[in-house]
Order: sequence, then structure tokens, then C-alpha cells
Amino acid sequence: MKRNPIFFLLLITCFLACKTEQAEQTIADMVLINGTIATVDEKNPSVEAIAFKADRIIQLGTTADIQKLVGETTEVVDLKGNFAMPGIIEGHGHFSGIGTTLQNLNFIRSKSWNDIVAMVAEKAKTAKPGEWITGRGWHQEKWEGELDKQVLGYPYHDKLSEASPNNPVMLRHASGHGLIANEQAMKIAGVSKETANPNGGEIVRDSRGEAIGVFEETAMNVIGNAYDEYLETLSEEDKTRIWFEGIELAEAECIKKGITSFQDAGASFVELDRYKKLAEAGELDLRLWAMIGSREENLAENLKNYPVVNAGNHFFTSRAIKGYLDGALGSFGAWLLESYDDKPDFHGQNVTPIEEIARIAGLAAQHKLQYCVHAIGDRGNREMLDLFEKTFKTMPDQSDFRWRIEHSQHIDPADIPRFGDLGVIAAMQAIHCTSDAPFVIKRLGEKRAREGAYPWRSLLDAGAVVTNGTDAPVEDVDPIDSYYASVTRKRTAEGEAFFPEQCMTREEGLKAYTLSNAFAAFEEKDKGSLEVGKLADVTVLSKNLLTCGDDEILDTEIVYTIIGGEVKYKQK
Repeated sequence: MKRNPIFFLLLITCFLACKTEQAEQTIADMVLINGTIATVDEKNPSVEAIAFKADRIIQLGTTADIQKLVGETTEVVDLKGNFAMPGIIEGHGHFSGIGTTLQNLNFIRSKSWNDIVAMVAEKAKTAKPGEWITGRGWHQEKWEGELDKQVLGYPYHDKLSEASPNNPVMLRHASGHGLIANEQAMKIAGVSKETANPNGGEIVRDSRGEAIGVFEETAMNVIGNAYDEYLETLSEEDKTRIWFEGIELAEAECIKKGITSFQDAGASFVELDRYKKLAEAGELDLRLWAMIGSREENLAENLKNYPVVNAGNHFFTSRAIKGYLDGALGSFGAWLLESYDDKPDFHGQNVTPIEEIARIAGLAAQHKLQYCVHAIGDRGNREMLDLFEKTFKTMPDQSDFRWRIEHSQHIDPADIPRFGDLGVIAAMQAIHCTSDAPFVIKRLGEKRAREGAYPWRSLLDAGAVVTNGTDAPVEDVDPIDSYYASVTRKRTAEGEAFFPEQCMTREEGLKAYTLSNAFAAFEEKDKGSLEVGKLADVTVLSKNLLTCGDDEILDTEIVYTIIGGEVKYKQK
């Protein structure tokens, strides 16, 4: 039979073209080699190297395997033995709040009330007439030395008022559930002996009924509303500029600390819209997953535009509603089954009526959104478990809700198994445990503290999903400190462990900051472990978090932060 030479020429040309195309497809854009890489993938837990094409993982294996994918245009990153892991996911923080804190006075490291007063006095020297001085991060339980006078451990406003006699001052508690104001701020707000406590809040007073300057929970609005009126005097252009500047600061702060994704625990509809536009314009450098933080009356009208999933190529998602049931332990706001040991006959604050929480739960279910409710006290956690269980039973055709209790800090032992049984996620922040440890027993007594305070070991053993984060700016957004707390129950190397029987293992601690956080946001198919097809988000560290000594964890530095196959931060 006569062979057609043209046919064979076409066949050979087609074959060579296919081979060329195949070769091009297997050339990586970036490879990481010579590392110790923890994948958080049970099927393939550790590798030496990894390859990316565009923003996805295309292969994992030995350095020799991955070097076969290196071409002329491939960016090769030699890890030089450093430890790499899935990109760290901040599981609960306040993104714009980090920016605001970086723009204003920050008291997280302050060791005394006098330190704070001195910082305000210095700021007052350059403040414009009428300008408010604001800051955040103070915590009366963490100060050294005694106060000259106090109520419930809180300072009087006197020194603050002397430091800034002409400028109003509003300084938020580290927890965000209290503030202290100076005399000028209280004067502008119209605070007097006759000013009543609002529902769910308290104006702290002395024995004569005089306000000492501290406002807890919903009482913060007394001062906050006056501050908002001041903000209204600024131009919209100035307010918008200040907000965007804060967001840039927050991004840079998170990325240099190894964070590739951030779960924002409550943003306004205005902020959510801005985040979406930034993502779609390619102007977000880290991935944001945000809860809707809004009053009930604004939800129904605006929820028609939600959920938003993976806008801007997986850089922005909003598919959850944030709720607040109680306050914080440090400001006596956590809602308890029994009274505080150091404030007899007081059980904390229910800041949002249960009936309202239930109505919002209905809206969340209707719009197929997660419901993520702040509950810290054991009464608060029980109320939320009861409400979630009741809601789930009304929708027997659904099973994978992944509703969350944010913080889940103090739980009655009888309620611990209910998290796993109901599929409710314990969205915890390990750093809160060691940060609060100095006063937890004082507030709760030893029995309650031992059995139910930050009980992540008990929750994990009962089958619950436990996540990790920092609640920044309540705490520093640094994940290393929070990871250390999760596996040691200590704040510092020299510190005493807080009921160490509740420690996570190293592997559990890593999973809490990666795959568990991804699962808690319905993002485990794209994030949380290093597997072929997932997003090319990697954090590289100077220490192996799975094998280094406990004390060495705190010395760990971020070497690279890689997001979508691009180096966003490199250690200098």
C-alpha cells in the first residue's frame, strides 16, 4: 500500500506540537526545594519540595522530583532546610481594627496605668483643639503595681483628665468590651449621676455614685456615640482615606507575620463592599473571609446580595453573619451560669436579647449563611448550643451548617460533647487562654477554671472542630504566640502553664491554624493543606514547629509568606 508522505508529515508535526504543549504545561512558575514541608495532608504528611503553576499547586515530592519541572522562567526558592507549612489562616480577628490600632495609641505592651497616662499626655501635646485622642489595648489585670484608687480593679479617670484637660480621650479595653474616658469626653457625652445604665452594660461608679470613667459593654455607646458625632465633622474624603490607609497597614502587618488568609469577625456592609471591590481590582494582597457585622434592622434588606464567594479569584468571601451574645471575662461581661467569684451576685451581661439572636439565626438559615456568635461565658455557650440545636431541627434536610461559637472560652463540662454532636465549631483563640490566665481563677474559682476554661483538649477528644486565631487587635496578630499557647498553655517560656492537661499536640496546633480554619469557612477544598490543585499559599518559618523545643517556638521567625504563588514577604 502506498504511504502518503504528507499524511506522515502532518502526523509528526501534530505529535511534536502535542509534546511541546505538554512540556510547557509541566514547567512550573515557582518551586520550593530543599525544605521540610508539613502538608497537613494525612495521605502525604511531609515532603521536601513543591511546585506551583499560576496560583495553584501542581506537584509535591522530593527536591529531585520537583527540579524536573524547572524551566528557564521558573522562580526557584531554596528553603535551605527551613520549615514550610500551609499558609497560616487567622481564624478570628478584626481586620480594619488592626489598622485603626496601628494608626492610634496601642497599649498591648503597656505594663501600668501610668505608662498609658504618659502616652496620652505625649499625644495631647500635638493634638489639635477638639481632636479626640483614641487608643486600645489596656487591661487592668495585667498591670504591675497597685493603683492609687480603684473600683473593681479599674482606675479612676483623674490622671487621664489631667494628662489631657482639653482633648476628649477614649481608650478601649484590650477585649473591646469596655473603655475608659476622661472628663472632657464624659462632659461632651453628657454623663452625670443621673445617666442610667443601658441594657447589657454598666457605667462603673464609686461608692458616691460618681462615674469613674469606665464604661462596660453596651454602656460604651454613651461615649462612642459622642465620638461618632465628632467623626461626622470630618469630610467623607478624609474618613475614607484614613480607612484605606489603615487597611494597607493591616495587610502589611499580617503578611509579615506569615498570614495568608484572614477571617474577619464582623465588618459593616460598607466595609464588605470595599473589600469586594479591592479583591476584584486585584488590590488585596491577602485573602479575606468576612462575617457580616450589622444590626438586625439592616440585615434583611442587604442580605439579598449575599453570600459573596471567591470574588477576585479567591481573595474575598463573605458568607456568614456575626452575632454577640455576651461580653468578655476581663470586663465582667461573660455570661455565667453562676456568679463571678470576685463580683458576687453578678452573672455577666447578655448584650443581645436571645429573641433577637434567634431571629438573626432564621435569617442566616434562610440565606444559607453561617451564623458565628460571640459567646464567652458558660451560660452564653449553653444558650447558643440550645438555640443552634433548635434551629438545626427545623431544617432536617440540611446537615452541614458549620455554625460557629466565637471564642467558646468557658464551657460547662456537660456542654462540651454537644459541640461535636451538633457539628458546632469552637472558633477559639489560644492566646486568650494564656493572656487571661492571671485572672481566670479569680473570676471563676479553681473548679470552673480547671474543668471548663479554654478546654480545647476536651473539645477535640469529644470530636469538635477547634480553630485558632488571635482576635487581633485584642491580642497581637502574631500566630507564633498563639500556636505556642495552644501546645504549652504558657504565655512565656518562664511562665506557669495554665492547666496543661488541656494542651493540643503540635500536629493539632498546626491543623487548628490551617485546615481546621479552612473547614470552618467552607474553604477546605482550596486552603488549609498542601495538595495538588489547592491554592499556592505557603508560610515558611525558621523553626520546625513540629519538632523544635517548646522554648524555641517563641524564637521562630517568618522567612517567606507566599500567596497565590507570589512571594509577598521575604525576611531581610
